[in-house]
Amino acid sequence: MNTNKIETATLGGGCFWCMEAVYERLPGVISVTSGFAGGHTMNPTYHEVCGGETGHAEVTQITFDPAKISYAKLLEVFWQAHDPTTLNRQGADEGTQYRSIILYHDEKQKLVAEKSKLAAQAEASKTIVTEIAPFTKFYPAEDYHQGYYDANSSQPYCQVVITPKLEKLEHKKVIEPTVQTPK
Repeated sequence: MNTNKIETATLGGGCFWCMEAVYERLPGVISVTSGFAGGHTMNPTYHEVCGGETGHAEVTQITFDPAKISYAKLLEVFWQAHDPTTLNRQGADEGTQYRSIILYHDEKQKLVAEKSKLAAQAEASKTIVTEIAPFTKFYPAEDYHQGYYDANSSQPYCQVVITPKLEKLEHKKVIEPTVQTPK
């Protein structure tokens, strides 16, 4: 009998296309959905969130098997997959919708997130500005945002922003290689 409990994490580290591409490559991650959370507008569209008036951040909602990957490990990857020291921006993407945010689903996640942030801060040269807040509601982004990198890896944004991020994380052995090479 399988007694594994599936859990959910909701994390925002700038563009959700970038974070989705990273988390999809982790063993133990079952699914990743790009969307919006942390704001006040119900059922926002991508264009509304990009306008910066909804209060929402671009986030990824990650369903994972804690027997295969822990929430703490997801957060270790989170700190390496974006720059948590830049307020309301990642690279050229600027606005509160690109803020660094951890939305915890329960008190256990809150404690793990706070501990993880302290550990990451001890390694960082600048102050980490990541918001840690309670999860309330997640709104999936439109279908064309889901699996974006895998469907559009030849697009300029993917080539200039996402591919180098994945290559860096692969080199550091944080994520699985995107292309398996024959042995």
